[in-house]
Amino acid sequence: MQKIGNSSESVSFVLAAYGNVGAFKYPYFIIILFWYVSICVANTVLIVVIHVDRRLHEPMYILLSNLCVNEINASTSLYPFLLSQMFSDSHEVTLPWCFLQMCCMYTSASAEFCSLAAMAYDRYIAICHPFSYNVIMNTERVVMLILLVWIFSFVSLLLSFSFIFGLRFCGNIIDNVYCDHQLIIRLSCSVPIQSSISMIFFTLLSIFMPFNLISISYLKILRVCRKTSTENKQKAVTTCTPQIVSVSNLFVGCIFHSIDFSLLAAQIPEEVRIILPMYLLICQPMLTPFMYGFNLPKIRQACKMLLFKRK
Repeated sequence: MQKIGNSSESVSFVLAAYGNVGAFKYPYFIIILFWYVSICVANTVLIVVIHVDRRLHEPMYILLSNLCVNEINASTSLYPFLLSQMFSDSHEVTLPWCFLQMCCMYTSASAEFCSLAAMAYDRYIAICHPFSYNVIMNTERVVMLILLVWIFSFVSLLLSFSFIFGLRFCGNIIDNVYCDHQLIIRLSCSVPIQSSISMIFFTLLSIFMPFNLISISYLKILRVCRKTSTENKQKAVTTCTPQIVSVSNLFVGCIFHSIDFSLLAAQIPEEVRIILPMYLLICQPMLTPFMYGFNLPKIRQACKMLLFKRK
């Protein structure tokens, strides 16, 4: 174990949860690798389909492609780290590497909500203002919207969690398989008030604000759909259902991540306590390509043409 110095830059944390892996490390490694590769392949296929098929060069599908890029980024922030630690003897990781992982994970979480908010806005314009759609959602504005999503996500992360680098730590045992923000804060010699403020600030900026935009968009869509024909209602349901499912799944994952499972250690098995906080990074990256790939007719047709077209 590395000695903890006065500077947080010299701290090496130990991921204690790997100590119970034992002989199961080989099956776990294969399962994690298979799931990570599957996520990358599924999302990459959707990105390639959208890029290749010119009929999908529309704002809705460009935003979907950006969402798939974020799913790959979110998965890459976790799975390679898990794979590298599976065969490590010490399971040590330095604070800069922990911060890098947290940076990628929280940026991806913020980008996920913001991307879904952008997609909800796109559906609102398409359904509620169809005659102005091509003017409002042109290619240049969609690109600017995507850039804004990533800039906003990264800035909100820096404003929320950059104070961690200034902390001094009196412990270095993290009872988890990855660097969790809440567990790292508990290891500091004195828990700063910024820790509580930062989570509230990040939650307001990256979760509740996008969620409010999504809610407003879909409430307006619902109001308009009530006055339209049955065919238009079906089209709206077809295009909006995947986004509603994604947002619902995100909130389930956020609930699991925010629960302090250490207080329920006696009632919940250790494997469950480790897996549930990672629910978002396990299910959401695979849910996105399959929900959109199999539910949107244009995507489904384009996939068939790309994968099964005759020469």
